[in-house]
Amino acid sequence: MRIILLIFSAIFLFSCSTKSNYESDRREIIRILNQQQEDWNKNDLKGFMEGYWNSDSLYFYSGSKLKSGWQSTLESYIKKYPDTSATGNLKFDIAKIAEINTDSYFVMGEYHLTRAIGNAHGTFMIIFKRINGQLKIIADSSC
Repeated sequence: MRIILLIFSAIFLFSCSTKSNYESDRREIIRILNQQQEDWNKNDLKGFMEGYWNSDSLYFYSGSKLKSGWQSTLESYIKKYPDTSATGNLKFDIAKIAEINTDSYFVMGEYHLTRAIGNAHGTFMIIFKRINGQLKIIADSSC
């Protein structure tokens, strides 16, 4: 009987720990996305990129082009969005945050850009992974 109680206790603690990690990671992902919105809306593209993994192995797929690398992604953003009239006001609508494993999540949603030069909107799917204790975006597909 004592062994059965120990097994149930271990299962309960594991399930509570996993749920707790998911909830804290979910809050951290939302915090990162909110910070990205704030940085984007100030045309602080380097700040916006802080949510991404600073690595040549970062992947970004937009339209029909696959890009890799943090620096090349930043340079592409700077070229395409040179000032606040181009960046405008960004708002994310998150549809789903789901755990892939204990250190990785996918996020699906919509983005909305309100701009004087013309509004833009679309969908995205990003993958967060815990790297050196921090959740970072390692892949982004937007259209």
